[in-house]
Amino acid sequence: MDETLLEQLGAGKYLLLTTYKKDGTGVPTPVWVVRDDRSLGVWTVADSWKVKRIRNRADVLVGPCDVRGKATGEQVTATAEICDAATTAEYRKLLQRKYGLIGRLSLLGSRLRRGTAGTIAIRITLAN
Repeated sequence: MDETLLEQLGAGKYLLLTTYKKDGTGVPTPVWVVRDDRSLGVWTVADSWKVKRIRNRADVLVGPCDVRGKATGEQVTATAEICDAATTAEYRKLLQRKYGLIGRLSLLGSRLRRGTAGTIAIRITLAN
């Protein structure tokens, strides 16, 4: 795994996460991204389509993008994994730290609307 690439993707404000439908069609989505020790983490609604697609097919493409999902760099292959509640809580803390006030407000609003079980983290491990 390229440590420099992991660092660059984790430092960016948005990550373009491309998941795949059953027919192989890619669906790109811009998401907030944080970095833990060896991987990247994103946070999303637990019943979102991207979560359903990842459960069916764990291989994804990731790369830097802007807020609208326009790729701003090379997309690389990776593997996505749905996280448990403890890992999701850790990623929420990392998101609050990285995104500051807007991150805390987004997480609070989500918790009030959906509860803590209404969102989930996805761990992304870059391919070697």
